[in-house]
Amino acid sequence: MNLRSFSTGHVALLALLAVGCESLGEQAPALARGEKLSSPEAANAASVPVVESSEVPLVDLHGQTRDWITAAGVKRLYARSNRVWIRKKPSRGSNKLGYLRAGASAAITGAPQLGDGCRGDWYPIAPSGFVCEGRSATFDATDPVVAAMSEYAPDHTRRLPYVYGTVRKPGPVYGRLPTPEEMRTSEVGIDRRMDLWFEIGGEIGSTFAQHVWLGADGEAPDPKIAWAEQRTEPLPSFLRAGGAVPNFRRKPRDKNQLVLRRMRPKVGHSFVETFFWRGRRYGLSAEMELLPTDRLRPIQGSSFSGLEIDESVRFPFAMVRQIRGKYHDGSRALYRGVLQLTGKKRFYSKVLHYETTDGKWVSDRVASKFDIAKKMPGWALRGERWIDISISRQALILYEGETPVYATLVSTGEAGLGDASSTTATKRGIFRIHTKHVSTTMSSSEVGEAFELRDVPYVQYFDKQGYAIHGAYWHDRFGMPKSHGCINLAPEDARRVFHWTSPQVPDHWHGALSALKGTVVFIHP
Repeated sequence: MNLRSFSTGHVALLALLAVGCESLGEQAPALARGEKLSSPEAANAASVPVVESSEVPLVDLHGQTRDWITAAGVKRLYARSNRVWIRKKPSRGSNKLGYLRAGASAAITGAPQLGDGCRGDWYPIAPSGFVCEGRSATFDATDPVVAAMSEYAPDHTRRLPYVYGTVRKPGPVYGRLPTPEEMRTSEVGIDRRMDLWFEIGGEIGSTFAQHVWLGADGEAPDPKIAWAEQRTEPLPSFLRAGGAVPNFRRKPRDKNQLVLRRMRPKVGHSFVETFFWRGRRYGLSAEMELLPTDRLRPIQGSSFSGLEIDESVRFPFAMVRQIRGKYHDGSRALYRGVLQLTGKKRFYSKVLHYETTDGKWVSDRVASKFDIAKKMPGWALRGERWIDISISRQALILYEGETPVYATLVSTGEAGLGDASSTTATKRGIFRIHTKHVSTTMSSSEVGEAFELRDVPYVQYFDKQGYAIHGAYWHDRFGMPKSHGCINLAPEDARRVFHWTSPQVPDHWHGALSALKGTVVFIHP
């Protein structure tokens, strides 16, 4: 199995015209003050109009993805560690604008500049900011880390940027593919354990959701048959002939090291590719480690997504959020169905109910009501984009000025309307998004789950205390409180909302920060 066509197929090499673009900071100067260009390549870079960001979001609210923009014929600087910071000015102490992830690259827009905190030179990159060329960033496209990781960009065309699984039976994390003898030494009793896995049914057996490992539509091979046949698929080039995964961490390690460490229970991992090797499927994680997938529970992620609001949508309406929800007359309400409301309401047994246009009554415990804000705030009157979140309704509406454009169900803090300073309630108030990550690791205390989660998708921080809007791939209870204070979105909703808000994350970047005005987040009861 090869995910490369899905993780890089959206990257297009385009010769670009000089067009306007949205900047997160100061535009890098074309030439350093009074300095000579250091090379013909730098001279070329300074003379080519480079635009690698667009006013058009990478993903729109319809879920459509445009191609990444990659300037042709310009010098590029490659990231070889997991966070290569982009600074506003050529100084280690300057404000951070964002970062590149290992394997990503940025177009050079001008001559190198001297600055503090960098062993090499600082280079201006597109669309703005400076990167220090040195141990973490290189111009060498053949660098082992760069060559390996550049094939595995996060996939913005799918609802999740990576393939995910959580550890259910801890075992070794490999640095290279083991021989059969090495596997049986490092995993004593592996043959018996595999036989049991083939026999067990349900969510812990070998038949559960194996298609997830494909990273695309299709039917996955039967693991039992693959094990019997000792099936092997094409490998990434760096793993052939006994090769090891590249190490982009600062701590060196032996290239022949087989076992890097042991898995920890209930840790969620992200994968950029999976494949069969001698009858067993292995996952290549986004951190460049090899994990046998039979020790993991494949994560499918919710298929739920919200409602685009156009002229055909009439307010008020409701979304059914209880799995076994019923109308007042006892008939079943379609889970996550959209109900048109008349605007009338009444109480039955002290519980608020809404009337639907077909004459039925539905409880606000069963369905979330969506309606346009009665009084528009100042930022809406100024035409700003903003996010309206109701905790009691578990509802989110996106606005462009005074116009609602998208609505969906969310999961806020488990403590509901409790005190956010002492419980798991979501903090209420008016905020602005200040930091965004395409994906990042979050702890159990942040997400409300009893395990560590790698590469939580589409994270948007709006408060200094760690509150964020983010995708959740580990549950499918949107519309019900579920988190430790963050606002959980279904993966597809998270993907769309992330690219709709500001600050925008430029093409090729993995994260962006802004001290300027990010999108307003209004959280209320």
